[in-house]
Order: sequence, then structure tokens, then C-alpha cells
Amino acid sequence: MSRIGKLPIEILAGVTVDVNGNMVTVKGPKGELKQEFSKNVTVEVKDNHVYVTRNDDTTDSNAKQGLYRQLIHNMITGVKDGFKKTLSVKGVGYKLNKQGNNKLVMNLGLSHPVEFTADEGITFDVPDNNTIVVNGADKQLVGAVAAKIKALRPVEPYHGYGIKYANETVILKAGKSAGKKKK
Repeated sequence: MSRIGKLPIEILAGVTVDVNGNMVTVKGPKGELKQEFSKNVTVEVKDNHVYVTRNDDTTDSNAKQGLYRQLIHNMITGVKDGFKKTLSVKGVGYKLNKQGNNKLVMNLGLSHPVEFTADEGITFDVPDNNTIVVNGADKQLVGAVAAKIKALRPVEPYHGYGIKYANETVILKAGKSAGKKKK
């Protein structure tokens, strides 16, 4: 039995939820998100809450009840408050420039600057030369864009140069120990 799936989702102030067939549409101040759901579950809006119920007691229906309940919850949170991921850039000569709301120009120790244009619904903030904040209403899209940026220059294990999540811990390897004599 899905413990997450049984919980009702409160509809926050300023957010509207519409269910048409097997499509949920959530609108709010940060935008509009849509999610198609499986025939194994039923989604209902009653008394300023969203309820996700399963149609049978199979394992698949149980799993999908919890999945779609959490996806709809993330949609409601996203259109109301939004999501963000913070990336940290470390390296000699590494710096970031923001052009418009959705374009980054990054010097990452390569022979050329790297330009990264975000998908629709994603914006960037660059509070300083070594920090990128990826913002958006869709939690999955924010995480995917942050992962793409991180993959442009993975952290190397000896000095820690590269792009990492702000809360990520990188364990550095010991370098060569020069001058040791074997006995």
C-alpha cells in the first residue's frame, strides 16, 4: 500500500488544478505545467485538495499512485514557488557571464568559451563569477539542465577544478609524493 499516494495534495493559494481525461494541468504565478497520468490511477479535485486513487490493487497501480501523487505535488510547488539548483565553478581562470535570462558564456579552461542556452522555462542567475543558479517551475527540467551544465566540465580529483553542485563534497586524491626513496 502506497503511503505517499494516499496523502491528499493541498492546492496552494494562486494555483489552479484542472483534470481533463488523463491529463492534469496546473497553472500558477510561475507558469503552467501539464502531466499525463496512467489509466491505473484516478485523479480528482475536491475541497481545495487533489486526491490520487488507484483503480485496482496491483503492484503497478500501487507504485503509480505514489509516483503521480508526487509529480502533481511537485507541479503545484513549482508553479507557486519554483525550484532551483546551485552550481559552483572552481578553477584557475574559470569565470561565468550571463547573457539575457537563459544564456551562459563560460570560460572553463578550454581554448574557447562555452555557450549554453537553456530550455524554455529555465532562467539563470549568476550572483558571482563562480556560482550558477538554475531556476524553473519544472523540477525535472531544472535538474536535467543543471546536470548538463555540470557535465561540461566534471570535477577532476586532484585539485577539485570543474563544476559541481554547491552542496556536493568532492574527495580529492593525493598527488605524487616526489623525493621519496624506497629502502
